[in-house]
Amino acid sequence: MTATLASLRIRNLALVEEMTWETGPGFVAVTGETGAGKSIILGALTMVLGERTDRGIIRSGAENCAVEAAFENVDDSRAAALLDTHGVEPCEDGRLIVKRVVAVDGPGRQFVNGSPCTLALLRSLGNLLVDLHGPHDHQSLFSRDQQTHLLDCFSGAEGLCEQFANARRTVLRLEDERNSILRDEQSVAREVDLLAHQVNEIGAARLQMGEEEVLLSRQRIATNARRIAEICAQLGAETADGEDSLMSKLENLSRVVRELVRLDSGAEEINQAFEATFVSADELARTVQSYSSALENNPIDLAEIEVRLDTIQSMKRKYGNSIQDVLSFGEQASRRLSELVDRSERRETLDEEIAAARATMHSRGEELGVLRARASQKLAEKVRAGLKALGFAKSGFSVSLEKLDTPSAHGNETAEFLFSPNPGEPLRPLRAIASSGEISRLMLALKSALADQDDVPVLIFDEIDANVGGEIATKVAMKMRELGQSRQVLCITHLPQVAAAASRHFVVTKEIRGERTRTLLVEANGRSREEEIARMLGGSSKSAIAHARTLLNGEA
Repeated sequence: MTATLASLRIRNLALVEEMTWETGPGFVAVTGETGAGKSIILGALTMVLGERTDRGIIRSGAENCAVEAAFENVDDSRAAALLDTHGVEPCEDGRLIVKRVVAVDGPGRQFVNGSPCTLALLRSLGNLLVDLHGPHDHQSLFSRDQQTHLLDCFSGAEGLCEQFANARRTVLRLEDERNSILRDEQSVAREVDLLAHQVNEIGAARLQMGEEEVLLSRQRIATNARRIAEICAQLGAETADGEDSLMSKLENLSRVVRELVRLDSGAEEINQAFEATFVSADELARTVQSYSSALENNPIDLAEIEVRLDTIQSMKRKYGNSIQDVLSFGEQASRRLSELVDRSERRETLDEEIAAARATMHSRGEELGVLRARASQKLAEKVRAGLKALGFAKSGFSVSLEKLDTPSAHGNETAEFLFSPNPGEPLRPLRAIASSGEISRLMLALKSALADQDDVPVLIFDEIDANVGGEIATKVAMKMRELGQSRQVLCITHLPQVAAAASRHFVVTKEIRGERTRTLLVEANGRSREEEIARMLGGSSKSAIAHARTLLNGEA
């Protein structure tokens, strides 16, 4: 069973104060006198399905208006994916509830299955579930893109069309990439040369983290080498060299300390402290000697240090405030150089990829063209049969395919629906048809022809049966009933024949209570339905009632 609009609840919308419409499956008709408010039903549906809405629709005196639509038997995987993508609660037992609230002040709100959502989600769900056709919706049928889409739906070529579009997008993307490389070739070559120089220069400098601090320390030593030598000589003399040195004095003291310990064993602590001092003094003398010898044996080359520091300063002036900055700059330049070199190499493979993508596009385009050519004949035959059933006994209809000089997103060709309502007249594009009655019936014939391929479950027709009557009206009614056997068809109509053919019939009325006007919607059954059909026939006489009864019994 296909999805259906189970109910529509409207509150404070235009003349509607409170209304709940439980539609039912199959073919459902809505009638009422001009000005009663039938268009409000349509407005409520477009509102809850995410279309732009003006705050002026809010009922006078109300703070907001709200519309809630409940759909049943919704098992479309695309709808489930949409809900999951937007983080909305999934349908429970195939039931989908959408609601929209428009306020006088402040932003509106919308919900799907109780979860807040965007208007874009409402529109996406509406496109999957509802196909709306009104007096002004025929314009979409005049579009050659739309006609091509309908032909693809009939032929089952949507998947192939998408493959073609993907291949075409790939070709365009790759060509843009190649053109970008060619366009920037000179500037890229200059950048490659500069980057290569920078990377090589930084690499040749062989900078090391912490190197500058070590060099500055060595520079200070080399600059003060003479004074350091003098200090070392003085320290050597005072600690170890000469009769008056520290070590000589300690050696003399050692005899005194040993004698003290010999005379008083309790002075051992003094002896230990003295020995520690002697060891420390000896270590100091050795350290001074080692430091002095190292300076003598490894003199520091001040000129070499200054050359290296100059190199470091030069790198810092060009590439950063510190060695770390310079090294980071070098790493970034190296990465960018690799990217540009890879890009140049990429140019060499692009032509092959473009050729492969073009081959795929060409192949899919040819398959699509063959499928369209075959389907165009079958679609034309089915539409002609449908038009004959709608009163165009000898009308002409064909689908023309025009080869494009440059492939579009839809393929190598575009479709054009051609129609001639009367024998002897040439086939003309649909946009050249002036009669809304003719285009309305053609719309029905197309919908019938596409019924098996069109997967939108709910069809809404708003007075597309305008400007037809008599026997043709009966044929339109039968076509509506036929469509209602495979999906839900909701039709707002002025034709008694169409209303009588519906499985359910609702009447829109207007009443004044107090000083306020409000619109009501009630189901017509039995006698009330006969009376509504009679009104549509032009009166409430016995003959009109009898005629209405005849229509309802399917005898006319």
